[in-house]
Amino acid sequence: MTDPHSLPALVIFDCDGVLVDSEPISLGVLTRGLNAIGLPLDVETVRARYAGTSMVSIMQRIATEDGVQPPDGFAERVKAETLRAFEAELSAMTGIAEALAAFDRPFCVASSSDPVRLRRSLTLTGLLTFFDGRIYSSAEVARGKPFPDLFLHAAARMGAEPAACLVVEDSVPGVQAARAAGMRVAGFTGGGHWGHDRTGQDLLAAGAARVFTAHADLGRIVAAG
Repeated sequence: MTDPHSLPALVIFDCDGVLVDSEPISLGVLTRGLNAIGLPLDVETVRARYAGTSMVSIMQRIATEDGVQPPDGFAERVKAETLRAFEAELSAMTGIAEALAAFDRPFCVASSSDPVRLRRSLTLTGLLTFFDGRIYSSAEVARGKPFPDLFLHAAARMGAEPAACLVVEDSVPGVQAARAAGMRVAGFTGGGHWGHDRTGQDLLAAGAARVFTAHADLGRIVAAG
């Protein structure tokens, strides 16, 4: 059994809201799209309901929970508009490049984003060089977050035992997925979409062991397991 206080053998990063400050952009685009098809949701409601989940899951929930069937091509249009906005606005999280450059253990990224968006996000922000060859998308597994499939897939590909992994996440579904996979979780609340609660109480309630707001503290967080 892995010592819960030992240093992690592998650190798995979520991408959106952890590596790149994409959530304010993507949630804004999604909110406008949902408004256009008759769902009068504000961006805070969209964040609370859908942050950290895949577009496939979002479309399914809109249909089952709201009774609205998105028109043909809706998801593709939202994805395309999001990528256009990324080209103009996307940035890496402050301090993440420096933190990754100083890392002393294996790490990878596992994201709900589709492979095109994921790779483009890392390229635009100059982070691809850190993760190339160690990029895992929910498109590669049967079930996205909050199910454990993606994190278990990433750990298996990286040759690490789940209990020896530390996941860095910014969403409740992501924390739930990591805990379901038997992994430790640190919650990150430094993204632009976290103005509602920098203390991350919902992440702690979902199972995160600790919460941090700045990647300058990442080394300390990893050392704490």
